[in-house]
Amino acid sequence: MTDKSNDPIAVWQKMVGEMEKGFNSFANQAMSSPEFSQAVNRAGGVAAGAQKQLGDLMEKYLVSMNLPSRDQVTGLAERLQSIEGQIGEIKSMLSQMAASSGISQGSDTALRRPRTKRPPSEGGEQT
Repeated sequence: MTDKSNDPIAVWQKMVGEMEKGFNSFANQAMSSPEFSQAVNRAGGVAAGAQKQLGDLMEKYLVSMNLPSRDQVTGLAERLQSIEGQIGEIKSMLSQMAASSGISQGSDTALRRPRTKRPPSEGGEQT
């Protein structure tokens, strides 16, 4: 094997390790200062404000194009889910009512009207 003192990879790893230690100590000192936390808070506030302005601008654009906004689509989806739930409840109530009245669920014959018209006779005569 090669000697550790002459190995270029070992020298590189040692140099990178020392750089990481130095960077970590510098970053820890910078992050512990109150100025750093104030700057981060300001940057977060600016980003939040910009995001709100972009959202308002996008909503105005969608209104001018006669398109629904994200909030409107979300509201429609919630209303649709509510309606689907109510339909499910109505279906279960109808099936309970049908079961209690003796109507079979699987066949449509119970709901059909009786057939009153007769097919034509074989001779072509209609009576």
